[in-house]
Amino acid sequence: MKIALLGYGKMGQIIEKFALERGHEIVLKISIDNREELTRQNLKVADVAIDFSTPDSVLSNIDACFDANVPVVVGTTGWYGKLQEVKNDCDSSNNTLLYGSNFSIGVNLFFKLNQTLAKLMNKYPAYEVQVEEIHHTQKLDSPSGTAITLAEGILDNVERKSEWLNEEVGKDVEVFPKTEQLLIESHRIENIPGTHTVIYSSEVDDIEIKHTAHSRAGFALGAVVAAEWVKDKKGFFSITDIFE
Repeated sequence: MKIALLGYGKMGQIIEKFALERGHEIVLKISIDNREELTRQNLKVADVAIDFSTPDSVLSNIDACFDANVPVVVGTTGWYGKLQEVKNDCDSSNNTLLYGSNFSIGVNLFFKLNQTLAKLMNKYPAYEVQVEEIHHTQKLDSPSGTAITLAEGILDNVERKSEWLNEEVGKDVEVFPKTEQLLIESHRIENIPGTHTVIYSSEVDDIEIKHTAHSRAGFALGAVVAAEWVKDKKGFFSITDIFE
């Protein structure tokens, strides 16, 4: 495939490495320094685009891909408030988009495990539940998209919780969740690729499930695999569609 990389930071460079190893070609690299090169003409050279940019630029990048009729894989998070609007645009223009809060195979298995555990714990109200996420200090959004996906998996299955609430640990604002609110604790620590923990606590014991990423490599490889999967498809997809 010919791939356009929208966002050429640390993730973009690791994606490039895996793409080249799997026999693909990088035909366009867009960073903050050359945004003017993100044109319809340049994009149309690509078979697929992969976006790991920033929450500020991702929506305009998606629009550019739709304008060029180029399928786009979006790993950037922090824009899900516009998800339905983007889906409508994708469908009405007969374009292709695949998004995910996390492209790691291990994390997507972890999502399934989280849903299964939540279904079991729904019957046991003595257990309080919360999500904890730890990421490197360069991560721009909080909570992480992965933490939100975990929270949604719990909200869908634990009837005593109706919404999530985020606390940025280390900030001056202290959060006091209501009984029906699911707390997400967000930590920012140097050189942590990503750790997510779901904790069920009672007076007598705790139950925890945890995923720890050792590097960004799993996310990058998953993004290339997603691009291979979506290349000749039409429609609006989630990374979970690959694992069904």
